[in-house]
Amino acid sequence: MPSYLNALGLLCALGQGKQAVATALFAGDASGMRAESGWVSEHALTVGAVRAELPALPVGLPQPASRNNQMLLAAALQIEDDIRAAIARYGAGRIGVILGTSTTGIDDAARGIARYVNEGELPPDYHYGQQELAAPAGFLADWLGLSGPVYSQSTACTSSARALLSAHRMLQQGLCDAVLCGGVDTLCRLTLNGFSSLEAVDPERCNPFSVNRHGINIGEGAALFLMSRERSPIAFLGGGATSDAHHISAPQPDGLGAQAAMRRALQSAGLQAGDIDYLNLHGTATRHNDAMESLAVRAVFPDGVACSSTKPLTGHTLGAAGALEAAFCWLTLSQYNPDSRLPAHLWDGEKQDDVPTLDLVNGDQRLATGRARRLMSNSFAFGGSNLSLILGDTP
Repeated sequence: MPSYLNALGLLCALGQGKQAVATALFAGDASGMRAESGWVSEHALTVGAVRAELPALPVGLPQPASRNNQMLLAAALQIEDDIRAAIARYGAGRIGVILGTSTTGIDDAARGIARYVNEGELPPDYHYGQQELAAPAGFLADWLGLSGPVYSQSTACTSSARALLSAHRMLQQGLCDAVLCGGVDTLCRLTLNGFSSLEAVDPERCNPFSVNRHGINIGEGAALFLMSRERSPIAFLGGGATSDAHHISAPQPDGLGAQAAMRRALQSAGLQAGDIDYLNLHGTATRHNDAMESLAVRAVFPDGVACSSTKPLTGHTLGAAGALEAAFCWLTLSQYNPDSRLPAHLWDGEKQDDVPTLDLVNGDQRLATGRARRLMSNSFAFGGSNLSLILGDTP
């Protein structure tokens, strides 16, 4: 039984708000990906930063200030009317909050600690709670006065995809009547230096599924859905999760865990592989991920499926990536995409020879019309966590 994605607020390197993000997404506008110094000591890195002005946080809330909470608030304000209407309809105790994050406010806390080390005092707005993984969900619930289930999930790059799947399950079990679900992550020196130490970062714009790929770009963003059982044009049809536990940071080379996640998503949605019109790839542009995902996608979709990675447009937004890329699927199905365009795959066109070729979207491809459309989004993470989500036109 589907749930419904009634409202969406988002911001990322493509812009802020549904119209701005959709315009840039379907134009393949990567201008938000820019080289910046200061994140790592050695050199400048291409990052997908949010450059929009962020709202001030409400005063008097118990949650500490952080850029992460500001970005989440910016997404929530875009759909505040929908949220307030849901509260009036269902009651504050029947609305849950499930968010995914990996950095939360770690960068804010690290800056405060650096000031203590260098100057002997913490800044006035420092609070250790800035870096708690539960902080985003707690902030949103406190701001809205919600008393339903509230928690964050942190499974690295599948965090917010898992938040959507958990929200769907909570609705199906009758534990909530509506759930605010999604993810938020900010750029963070700790994360960028960690990936850099793994030699997994490309200083130039990332080049997924190319023989010349050299690694990821990191980005930041927030995507927040209002999900409920109330029918609306775009449905959450199902999802699949697996854990192959192959390695702490490397994917299972044969992609069996990723295959299983995609197959479980299809099964949960009552669909066959041929029913999927488009697949948003995890597509990080690391050598191991792209090789694994190519094998997995070919195994699940032997007849092919139109697919692309949107990370050259946004960077890898880590814990927010699953929800953000589900949001791109939502936009693809929505009124913000009147020409039914598919997100194009930006790369140098030099395919890898050692793995199966995928049906990567060029700038001219469009969704079929005249029938229900079904889109899948993949997210894979450290530790062997695999998530696939399916969105579509309401049956």
